[in-house]
Amino acid sequence: MPCDKVVHMWVCVLVLLGLVVAGSPVTAGVTSDLTMIDPLPPMETHGFFEVRGGMRTQDDPHEKDFSILEARLQWELFTYTDWAEFKFKGDVWGDGITEQGEYDTREAWLFTRPTDDLDLKIGRQVLTWGTGDLVFLNDLFPKDWQSYFIGRDKEYLKSPSDAAKVSLFADLANVDVVYTPQFDPDRYITGEYVSYWNADLGRRAGRDALVASDTPAQWFRDDELAVRVYKNIQNDELAFYGYWGFWKRPGGQKPSGVATFPALNVYGASLRGQVGPGIGNVEVAYYRSVDDESGKNALINNSEMRYLVGYTQDLAKDFNASLQYYLEQLLDYSDYRASLGGGEKRDRFRHVITLQLTKLLMNQNLELHLASYYSPSDKDAYLRPNIRYKYSDHITLEAGANLFFGQKSHTFFGQFENNTNIYGAVKYSF
Repeated sequence: MPCDKVVHMWVCVLVLLGLVVAGSPVTAGVTSDLTMIDPLPPMETHGFFEVRGGMRTQDDPHEKDFSILEARLQWELFTYTDWAEFKFKGDVWGDGITEQGEYDTREAWLFTRPTDDLDLKIGRQVLTWGTGDLVFLNDLFPKDWQSYFIGRDKEYLKSPSDAAKVSLFADLANVDVVYTPQFDPDRYITGEYVSYWNADLGRRAGRDALVASDTPAQWFRDDELAVRVYKNIQNDELAFYGYWGFWKRPGGQKPSGVATFPALNVYGASLRGQVGPGIGNVEVAYYRSVDDESGKNALINNSEMRYLVGYTQDLAKDFNASLQYYLEQLLDYSDYRASLGGGEKRDRFRHVITLQLTKLLMNQNLELHLASYYSPSDKDAYLRPNIRYKYSDHITLEAGANLFFGQKSHTFFGQFENNTNIYGAVKYSF
């Protein structure tokens, strides 16, 4: 068994042992008086069973007709003692696309607060920060756009990290430090579920050309460090960010064609606060491509600047809208063009406008949601309409679609045009 699998297994075992210990009675001393035994701490369990299926709306010669076909069981266990909290959440499912049984530990952590101004959370956990609404600049924690594009629940857009998070609270500012001892990449598009633009082949590809990658995997050497320093100033939140690690999706390539994850440092800032009747946000990030600072290596991503301006407001009762403008600027552009030679080239600037709409009806039992992205520079778009109905306390029904449009096959959303799909799900929660 690989080393990373062994370490991950033991992290889960330790957390589960903590859950068992937390749930065991502890005596206050050596006595036969049963009244001296501390009561059992509360043990909370939750979970769901779900069946989800989806179909492509057009033929894709590189993928199966089904975009998603799975039966999933999730089980969650939570408890606490007077010194710590423990949580475990795991998924097991049968996947009709891979035709295999799958398992994923979503969470397995312990949380403790040694002092009033210090929090510590260790183990497998889902992490996020930044101000974007489904747009991420300084949030360099792993994502799973593949799950999102085939119609899994929005929960699965965020992938878990095996990390230690330390939070410090002070009058001057608050600080979050996240250390990941082994690189956690995005669960990126590989061609197994979603077809994509393959630059080497000069065409769309999928299961016929799965992405082969060389992922940094040495513990305590191929590690990541993320820092956030933030403070509320007159009800506005100002934050500064730093990240030292690797491109989260393949950002380079070996001469053999194997994808790589070059070193990446990110520095950024954000400001969020009330603007009129809504909430406005501004965020900026500098992506420093450590292994190609000159921009002359065609096999490694150039450095970039990324900018975001957003605004969200309740337009009516139970009706929320979020509008954002996002910009990617490729640095050292002339060197990039000179090094690339032939083939499709990125634009210096990529513009994306996003609009998210959410409406609740029927005593908030019915949710209508639309996530939309449009790039005027790439001339492509992505729409994700979704309807969710809470039929009862236990049963939820869901239907939706992933719609991709594009004039060119190599742009970000345009490459996925053949993956346009509709999906539905029935979930039983317990």
